Amino acid sequence: MLISLERVTHAFTGGHELFQPITASFARGEMVAVTGRSGAGKSTLLAILAGSLRPSSGEIRWSEECRVCWIAQRPRGVPGRSALDHVALPVLATGARRLEAERRAAELLDRVGLSGASSQPFETLSGGQAQRLMLAQGLAAAPDILLVDEPTAQLDQRTAAEVDAVLGLLAAAELLVMVATHSAATRASCSRELTLEHHVPSE
Repeated sequence: MLISLERVTHAFTGGHELFQPITASFARGEMVAVTGRSGAGKSTLLAILAGSLRPSSGEIRWSEECRVCWIAQRPRGVPGRSALDHVALPVLATGARRLEAERRAAELLDRVGLSGASSQPFETLSGGQAQRLMLAQGLAAAPDILLVDEPTAQLDQRTAAEVDAVLGLLAAAELLVMVATHSAATRASCSRELTLEHHVPSE
């Protein structure tokens, strides 16, 4: 197993725990739907898994040193910059030369089905294209774990299905993909589901 959670939960200062403690393990090759009502703590759990937030209780164990990429709900980019540039930039940040960075970026765009849009400015991309661009940009960091927050929330049914299919392919390539979602279709495309249960404070 790549990650093991032992009774992990979180409470912000002065508040109750968001969700009941979680004990579970996750492996490479899995696509996990993180579900629960609005406010259940799905994004909070992703933040904990990303290492940007310490759980208020419980323990997380890693079987190896992992690189984690967290993709936020709303795609963000520079309007006039091309899709290729958005993906090449994090590769350049590793010290790669420009030609090598662009070659790697082109490979990643092809991997998420965006090879035909590599020269398009960010502002001209459709919602589904922009979401897939964020996935390609995240992959440029060569993560072991991909955390994705509501990737299909703003998309129509057909475009959402395309994004779900890409996520499934990424998981099959030996990444651990964890998707916070309200979508029944996204849940159905995942290999398992982790439902955050509302924590009922004790009297």
